[in-house]
Amino acid sequence: MNKLTPQEEQLMLIIWQTGQGFVKDYREQYMDPKPPYTTVATIIKKLEKKGYVSSRLYGNTYEYSPQIGEHEYKKEFFSNLVHHYFSNSYKEMVSFFAAEEKLSEQDLKEIIDMIRNRK
Repeated sequence: MNKLTPQEEQLMLIIWQTGQGFVKDYREQYMDPKPPYTTVATIIKKLEKKGYVSSRLYGNTYEYSPQIGEHEYKKEFFSNLVHHYFSNSYKEMVSFFAAEEKLSEQDLKEIIDMIRNRK
C-alpha cells in the first residue's frame, strides 16, 4: 500500500465519509476556504494511480469510488507506525502514550476491558 501525502489522506477521509461521488461532491465537503476544483481533481487522479480509488466515466466526467476501506488503511498505517517507531511493539507504543500523559489510567483500564471482552 503506497503512503499517502497529507493532502491525499485528507481527501481520502472525505471519500470514505461520502462514498461514491464526483470531484465537485468531494470538494463541497472541504472546509472554507475550499481548494480549487483542479486541485481536488489532481489529488484524486493521484489516488487513482495509487489504487485507492477507481473511476467510471459518465459522458465527460468521472465518478469515483473508494477501493481501499478506511479500516484497511488504518490497520496498515498503524502497523507501519508501530514497526518503524516502536520496534514492532504495541506495548512500547502504549507505554509511550502513557508516559506522555496522552493515556490516563482510566483509559488503560478501558483498553484492558476491551481486550478481555473480545475473547
